[in-house]
Amino acid sequence: MRILVIDTATQALSVALFEDGDVIAHVHDIVGRGHAEALLPAIAGLPDGGKADHIAVDVGPGSFTGVRIGIAAARALAFAWNAELTGYSATHLIAAAAARDHGPHLQGDIPIPVTITGGHGELFWQGFAADGHTALTPLASTPIADLAQTLDAPAYYGTGAEALVTARSSGCAICLYPDARDYRLIAQDAPCPVHPLYGRGADAKPMAAARGAA
Repeated sequence: MRILVIDTATQALSVALFEDGDVIAHVHDIVGRGHAEALLPAIAGLPDGGKADHIAVDVGPGSFTGVRIGIAAARALAFAWNAELTGYSATHLIAAAAARDHGPHLQGDIPIPVTITGGHGELFWQGFAADGHTALTPLASTPIADLAQTLDAPAYYGTGAEALVTARSSGCAICLYPDARDYRLIAQDAPCPVHPLYGRGADAKPMAAARGAA
């Protein structure tokens, strides 16, 4: 049983090929906005061109473009290979990795606040229990200044952690990017539908809606 994991929701381009639960090949690089050019060559460089029985893809939140690139590639490959296709969220994967790496420091019921860089001065964020699997809050997108006043924790995790700690002038920032190799941490959890999880409404509005709001 082979599983190909595709993650392009953030600045990281991360792909991993699992066989019977073990990682047999992976690529993990911080490419910024270069996912469109780098994703398919990265997959092609995996054993057997990355061909798998099951494909799991990060559906967001994160970069609108990155999320769409990952989902489009996953759908195309699943169709070509007749493979099963499932999704997972970036916040879920980061929370599970934080619990694994920092669990001994999470005393009692201290939650794991996961933050991901958004647009327009906002952060996507979601709170998880110390187990890294149980969501305590719904996914939201909040201006950094507002979140700095309301989200109080000793440590913050994810790609937006540093910006939040800077705004608060307190707390510990632990920058974590989604890493496809960590998929095994959440493989047994309920998957997400393979649809973009943007975390907020579209930036652009139809002309009719824009005129109505004017």
